[in-house]
Amino acid sequence: MLMSQAAALDSLCVNTIRTLSIDAIEKANSGHPGLPLGAAPAAYTLWQHHLKVAPSQPDWIDRDRFVLSAGHGSALLYSLLHLYGFGLPLPELRNFRQWNALTPGHPEFGHTPGVDATTGPLGQGFANAVGMAMAERFLAGRYNRPGHQVIDHHTFVLCGDGDLMEGISSEAASLAGHLGLGKLVVLYDSNDISLDGPCSLTFSENIRSRFEAVGWQVLRVADGDHDLEAIGAAIESAKTTLDRPTLIEVKTTIGFGSPNKAGTAASHGAPLGPDEVRATKEALGWEAAEPFHVPAEARERFREAQIAGTQAFHAWQERYDAWKKAFPDLAAEFETALRGELPEGWDAELPEFEAGKSVATRASSGKILNALAKRVPWLLGGDADLSCSTKTALVGEDSFDGASGHGRNIHYGVREHAMGAAANGIAYHGGARTFCSTFFVFSDYMRPTIRMAAMAGLPVSFVFTHDSVAVGEDGPTHQPVEHLASLRAMPGVLVMRPCDAAETEAAWRRMIQEKVRPTALILSRQGVPTLDRTELAAADNLERGGYVLSEAQDGKPRAILIATGAEVHLALQAQRELAAQGIGVRVVSMPCVELFEEQDSDWQDSVLPPELEARVSIEAGSTMGWARFVGRGGISIGIDRFGASAPGNVVLEELGFTTDRIVRTVRTLLGAEALR
Repeated sequence: MLMSQAAALDSLCVNTIRTLSIDAIEKANSGHPGLPLGAAPAAYTLWQHHLKVAPSQPDWIDRDRFVLSAGHGSALLYSLLHLYGFGLPLPELRNFRQWNALTPGHPEFGHTPGVDATTGPLGQGFANAVGMAMAERFLAGRYNRPGHQVIDHHTFVLCGDGDLMEGISSEAASLAGHLGLGKLVVLYDSNDISLDGPCSLTFSENIRSRFEAVGWQVLRVADGDHDLEAIGAAIESAKTTLDRPTLIEVKTTIGFGSPNKAGTAASHGAPLGPDEVRATKEALGWEAAEPFHVPAEARERFREAQIAGTQAFHAWQERYDAWKKAFPDLAAEFETALRGELPEGWDAELPEFEAGKSVATRASSGKILNALAKRVPWLLGGDADLSCSTKTALVGEDSFDGASGHGRNIHYGVREHAMGAAANGIAYHGGARTFCSTFFVFSDYMRPTIRMAAMAGLPVSFVFTHDSVAVGEDGPTHQPVEHLASLRAMPGVLVMRPCDAAETEAAWRRMIQEKVRPTALILSRQGVPTLDRTELAAADNLERGGYVLSEAQDGKPRAILIATGAEVHLALQAQRELAAQGIGVRVVSMPCVELFEEQDSDWQDSVLPPELEARVSIEAGSTMGWARFVGRGGISIGIDRFGASAPGNVVLEELGFTTDRIVRTVRTLLGAEALR
């Protein structure tokens, strides 16, 4: 049967995407050709006919989002970005996976134009997209008005079998279905092959039943290799179903067209090889001999979608201008939020805390957060079923509604991994400021998402409470020990552990103004006294990461005590006892190691003078990392074992967090000098 002219042109375009992708992989001698060859028809149908984007306006807030959750298929995305005019020139495809290229091995947000999320670790992109869809609904609920739709777009995902094996996708799918995120559409490249072989080795569940059970619409395209019309119809159906998210299972052949590797794991994660590339092109009817060839008629076809996207942007701009004229104050707020800035007077209602009064930093944090939320209406966030403990509920605000977008309290449920990824998705989307919260020990469930936030430069606020073995009776399973060291080892994350309410406020001030990296705020369960800052250094020194909180009485310290969080108070008590013994010591509060290390040497040396080698660090966590501050002549008081079940004060005392131990440690360091 002869193919129609239109169908022939579509086939040419699909094969252009395929051949560009395998040429890039072959040139690099590295990559994953199977997905681009198999998923090209679905990707082409989406991008050509349904995806609302304007390449000349890559940051357009009302564009559709596209997330390649199966990030190993990045060559497919780079081919699409090149062909659809996103400023990714052909030489960059030739430079695939090379140093400083715009085409890294997996897509990187902020590095390559048109990439909406950093993906690769499977399932992350799927869960990011849930957050993006939440952000779309939130902004629509806040800013749209009758007759004025300025936020109205979809979030599309291309995922594979491996994405759906990862637990994070199950968590995220459950949340999306519960919220009824109807503008979330997932194209599932269902090819039944993973890296090790057929999915039958590991993956035999009924995907339709799984997703329907958690509230999704599930559609199926039986012939995803050829039936572009069926793919398009399924996408159209998904776009018009607004009461629930949609999964479209597109049955494909991995490595389609490869005579010897199609349908097998051999096409998944390694170049086809020059002979197989030639054979594949022959099987596809590809006449061009030279690599990276784009037929003129195909390029013109791709350009049609670019023109349509530009027209869609201009139509939206007219609607936006009319809305802005009708609602100037609302528009001013929206534009401030889009710039990642804060409104005038954002800190006007921050609370004051009475010196001497004992308050857990989780409690002071909650009051500060609520004061900020009153002044920053685009601030929203939630917790993993723990708001009563983490104190992160926004008082007087409704629960987030996935249909209307109203409400700023997101109930993530006991889904820490998906929570972190969805929060990242909100940040990827833009226009809203977000936080998420759980107990610090459960940051273990969120490490991949925190890492991705750091890599992508997302200013997400991760609020972790119950920060040490002082958690007490719940025992070692709930007592963080190695977690501070673990997060501090992660590049691009600010880890803040304030010592009292004043430092907690300073931490929130710093955190909410951050634009290019995530912050982990580490807070106590137990009460700690609010320090009298008329006698001690100001808490806004937190901006410098570490500072001299209290100097020796005579201004000539013989040793330095460096502490964070609740242990700062132990250090101050030890300072007083040592002073009574005639030994003057300096107390340094070090709420943020990362910020301290960013200071110039003059500041660092003023806080930790190189000639003053008698130093003791005090922190209820792993001692790993403190050697660089206490030096070879110093001692770290910490916890290099798991905790125990007992009242928190008992656990701390039994593990050596006492004033007496600090005093003895200083005297040991000073040796005979301490007796003079």
